[in-house]
Amino acid sequence: MPQETLMLEVERLVAELADERRIGLSGREQRELAAELVDDMLGLGPLAPLLEDESITDIMVNGPYRVFVEQGGKVSLHPARFRDAGHLAAIAQRIAAAVGRRIDESSPMVDARLADGSRVNIVFPPLALQGPCLSIRKFARRKLDFVQMVRNGSLSPALARVLEIAARARLNIIVSGGTGSGKTTMLNALSRLIDPSERIVTVEDAAELQLQQPHVVSLETRPPNLEGRGEVTQRDLVKNALRMRPDRIILGECRGAEAFDMLQAMNTGHDGSMSTIHANSTRDAVTRIENMVLMGQTSLPARAIRHQIVSAVDLIVQVERMRDGVRRVTQLAEVVGLEGDAVILHDIFQWEYAGEGADGRLLGSYRVSRARPGFLPRLAYFGLDRAWFAALAEDGAP
Repeated sequence: MPQETLMLEVERLVAELADERRIGLSGREQRELAAELVDDMLGLGPLAPLLEDESITDIMVNGPYRVFVEQGGKVSLHPARFRDAGHLAAIAQRIAAAVGRRIDESSPMVDARLADGSRVNIVFPPLALQGPCLSIRKFARRKLDFVQMVRNGSLSPALARVLEIAARARLNIIVSGGTGSGKTTMLNALSRLIDPSERIVTVEDAAELQLQQPHVVSLETRPPNLEGRGEVTQRDLVKNALRMRPDRIILGECRGAEAFDMLQAMNTGHDGSMSTIHANSTRDAVTRIENMVLMGQTSLPARAIRHQIVSAVDLIVQVERMRDGVRRVTQLAEVVGLEGDAVILHDIFQWEYAGEGADGRLLGSYRVSRARPGFLPRLAYFGLDRAWFAALAEDGAP
C-alpha cells in the first residue's frame, strides 16, 4: 500500500476508534496521531520530526531513552523517546536495509544514509552497552556557498575570494578539521566553483557530497557480505577512479591507505582534486597524511612520502567548531616544500582571537600574509594572479 493511501486508512481507523471509545480528539490531533503511527510503521518513528526541523544539524541517540540534538552549534537533550530498545533496533534496521546493508549482533556496526542524503552511523549491542546507538549528520537542504558562509561569520570576504580563486585555478586542496567542524560543508562550497565542463569522480564511504555540475560520477564503498566477501574499499574506488578519465577526483574523507592513491592522483594530472581529513591543525594534517600512506606502503621511506605530499598538495584549509557554536576557517596554509626532512607550511590566513562579544560570540580577525605563493605560475596560467593579490589586499576581518 502506498504511504499516502496508508495514511488515509490509518486516519479513518483513528477516527473510528476515537468515536467508539468516546475519546475527545480534534481533527488535528487525529491527523498527528495517524502521522506518528505511519512514521512508526514505514518511516523513522520519533526521529521523523527531528529530521524535519531545519535548525537541528546532528541527532545522537544513546539508547532508547536519551536523544541529543545539536542546534546552533550547541548539544542538548531532546524530549523525543523510543518505546524500548526493540523499537529503536527496528528503526535502525529499517535505515540499514534501505541502502542494502544489515545491522544485527553478528554485524554490529554500519554506515548508511537516509533518503535525503543524511549520514548515519549505527552501533548495536554487544558493542553498545546502553542499547542501539545512532548518530545522524543531517543533509543540509540549503546548500551553503561562500556568500552565506561569510554572512555566518565562518570566514572573511577576502578569504572567501582567495578560496574561490584556488578552486578555479585547479589547486589541490585538503580540508582539515575535527569531527563536526564543517569539513564537508567547506568541500561542498569549494566544489560549487568547479567548471561545469569538467568530469568529476567522487569517492565516499557514505555519499553526502552535493555537487551541482552535470558531469559527476559518484562512487560509494561497499561492506563485506555475510561470508566476509565482496568488500569494496575507498582505496579500490580511488584506483578505479583513475581509469575513468576524471578531470578531478574528490575523496569525501581520507582515513586510511587510500591517501597514497590520492597523492598519486594529484601528482598525475588530476589537478584540482580535493579531500577532507581529521586533524587539529594544518601541521597535524601533514603528519596524518604521512601516517595514512604508511598504512598501505610500509616500505616507502618517510622522505619519499613527504616529497609526494609537497608535490601533490597546494593548500590546506583548517576549519574548527568553536565554543560559540560557529564553524570558522582558522587557517589557510600553503605547502611550500621540504627543508631537510621537514615539510614547510606557510600560513596565508591565520585567525586570531580578540575577545568575546556581549552575545557570547567570539571576536577575531585574520592575519594575512601577502608573500608570493609557490603556485603563482599556475595562478598566472589561469589569469588569476592579479585577482589573488587583490583579494589578499582586502581587509582580513571576518
